[in-house]
Amino acid sequence: MVRLDNNEISFPDPELYDGHEGVIAFGGDLSVERICFAYQLGIFPWFNPEEEILWWCPDPRFVLVPRELKVSKSMRKILNRNVFTFSQNRNFREVIKNCQEISRREQAGTWLSDELMEAFIQLHQYGLAKSIEVWQNGELVGGFYGLQIGNVFCGESMFAKVSNASKAGFIHFIETHKDLELIDCQSHTDHLESLGAKMIPKRDFLKILYRNNERR
Repeated sequence: MVRLDNNEISFPDPELYDGHEGVIAFGGDLSVERICFAYQLGIFPWFNPEEEILWWCPDPRFVLVPRELKVSKSMRKILNRNVFTFSQNRNFREVIKNCQEISRREQAGTWLSDELMEAFIQLHQYGLAKSIEVWQNGELVGGFYGLQIGNVFCGESMFAKVSNASKAGFIHFIETHKDLELIDCQSHTDHLESLGAKMIPKRDFLKILYRNNERR
């Protein structure tokens, strides 16, 4: 791994550097400028609170191609019944707060530190990060947030307080954003695999991402 210089915003080239189990660098800071630059390179921060910042670019990469989205019959019925309503960027702070606090099976505590949460709130204020909210009877019951680079959406985290809420929001987001070329899911989950997410080589992911960098 490469130690980052706090006074210089730079990263090792993810095309040339494989790192250790996907970790290519550590250290640095969580400034808006550094995080933006990292995502443009296909790199994202993921670390435990109170520990040093780790920067990842795994190979292979877990992604979802929108045209390959899988929607089960039962899920389609839920969407058609309008069990949920959806919004975008209506309450980013509450979405990321719920992502931080939600209890997850086989996970003690949270990887989403207060510092990282505040960094993404700043990114949202600059118009670089977005949230999708899922509502039921006027209550926020699910959602997710991430960064968008051209037509690539880099998903960060999601939460659900009731069954199928986050899944419904994710499907709605993809089906109403026809310009999306790729969803970067970062790390594998059975939940996203059931919707059609798959592993692709890092080089293929970076090729798509860099092409979208040029469109910005």
